[in-house]
Amino acid sequence: MTNRNYWIGVVSRSHVRIGVKGGFIQLSHGKKAPLQKFGAGDGLVMYSPRSSYPDGEPLQSFTAIGYIASGEVYQVEMSPDFKPYRINVHFSSCGETPIKPLLNKLSFIKNKTHWGAAFRFGQLKIPAADFALIAEAMGCPSLAGSAV
Repeated sequence: MTNRNYWIGVVSRSHVRIGVKGGFIQLSHGKKAPLQKFGAGDGLVMYSPRSSYPDGEPLQSFTAIGYIASGEVYQVEMSPDFKPYRINVHFSSCGETPIKPLLNKLSFIKNKTHWGAAFRFGQLKIPAADFALIAEAMGCPSLAGSAV
């Protein structure tokens, strides 16, 4: 396989669950640009700051994990005024895990005090070792092993 990248997408848990059920994700309220960074086979972890958008209970957990399917970005019409872009994801059957016990081990979190700033843009690229650590914490040792 070509060079695989690893990513985190930031989406509420309720929206993650819709995506897992349908085998896709949307980022940044359906924008195309964030999805165009993904390639087939890239690892993807979903981080949910809240249970639902915009005012759900604070969650601060990794809520889904998998791999980008084909890498093809496509548009759907949810309503005449909302036509978001999506990309298909092969999600694994893993559990959720809170981020706080992992903060000191995750290398992409540079500021351990203001760690939430890392997620402010809705998507970020992470090292393979961090993907593996998160996968292990979510109970997906096969995904953890494939990242290192």
